[in-house]
Amino acid sequence: MAKKRENGGASSGPKKSRGPRIRSSHGGQRDVVRAGADVGARRVSAPKKVARANDSPSVASDEARELATWIAVAAMEKKAVGLEILDVAGKVDYADFLVLMTGRSDRQVSALTQGIEEALKKKNKRPLSVEGMPHANWVLMDYGDVVVHVFQDQARGLYDLEGLWMDARRLPVPVPDGVR
Repeated sequence: MAKKRENGGASSGPKKSRGPRIRSSHGGQRDVVRAGADVGARRVSAPKKVARANDSPSVASDEARELATWIAVAAMEKKAVGLEILDVAGKVDYADFLVLMTGRSDRQVSALTQGIEEALKKKNKRPLSVEGMPHANWVLMDYGDVVVHVFQDQARGLYDLEGLWMDARRLPVPVPDGVR
């Protein structure tokens, strides 16, 4: 039996084993397969460790949490879709929270951005910068400890920030009075 190369063809020396993987065959029997080995037409990858988001307490400031909540409420009043508040405190150094949302068109993305700015101006909070407004495909608003991403559907799917921050804690999205 010929030995298969583990790295898809290039020889770079021996690889460390990451432990056995178990797969079921058609007869219900179980075969042990090493991670990195080729199985049929696909490659078996090593098991990923899934971190649970709520294992440790958040290190985010209460002020940043309150600001993220205000942003979410303002976005809901402008009919944002897919609203999520991600707690990334301690994972990155540029923000404590990411607020993600989707607008159905460039006009709605612009309206969401303007609505958030106006609502926070009333609370004496102004963004440090706003990027992406001319095309309104993906607008980024920087409020210091809170970064807001306002996407159109296609851009949100392309960049998949929720997938990137899968292990981040999620804050519950508040429901403002009169919005259902």
